Amino acid sequence: MIHFNKEHLCLEGNEIKYSQPKLGSYAEYYQELTELDDPEKVIYEVEYHDNGLKEGDEGGLFWGISHVMPGTIGDEYHMTKGHLHQKKATGEYYWGLKGEGLLLLVFADNSYELQEVKEGSVHYIPGNTSHRLINSGIEKLSVGACWLTESGHDYVNCHFPIRVVKNGESNVEIINCTSEDKNKS
Repeated sequence: MIHFNKEHLCLEGNEIKYSQPKLGSYAEYYQELTELDDPEKVIYEVEYHDNGLKEGDEGGLFWGISHVMPGTIGDEYHMTKGHLHQKKATGEYYWGLKGEGLLLLVFADNSYELQEVKEGSVHYIPGNTSHRLINSGIEKLSVGACWLTESGHDYVNCHFPIRVVKNGESNVEIINCTSEDKNKS
């Protein structure tokens, strides 16, 4: 059995799995990286219930929380790697638990939408849609997620045609990228 600790916005119990992607594991996703950027820096964390199912199994659900740390690499806000589902037609739900940020959705026709993520917001991510979380706030962005076990994660074939950067003290600016900038977002 697991427990959702609403005070600390985390999952508790023996059946929780954790992941902490470090900057070095996806540094090429950022536009401006300098030798001053620490490759061991944790940009985001993922925790989810290990219900005994494996990614790719049919008929099950995964449930978890992503935490994106505040800050920037150059002027670009911290973000998740972003992904498309291996089983492309499967969707997912996100909901804001704490903090402020953006959900970038890129549809099959290359159009995109940025949705504001904040406490209480609920976001449906349709199938065939690349998606990524971006922390544009000043505190940790915590977002709940529920997805099908059969969905899988494809980090290679997703596409993000824009970058979200900090412009001034609290302004967000969108920069368009070329279509060849597949996963460098």
